[in-house]
Amino acid sequence: MSERAAPFYCPYCGDEDLRPSEEGHGAWECRACSRAFTLKFLGLLSRERHANSPHGGVS
Repeated sequence: MSERAAPFYCPYCGDEDLRPSEEGHGAWECRACSRAFTLKFLGLLSRERHANSPHGGVS
């Protein structure tokens, strides 16, 4: 099993001072703006779905 992936910045204020939260798996706390949030991996997109995206398959 691999390590937990960590966010690089807060999705609310953009600061990088993040800490894992005690609230559970995927929970993070931003020390700069005092917000807590969770991240959840949903899965991988299929190639067909990615190719039919509005961006024409370009990320």
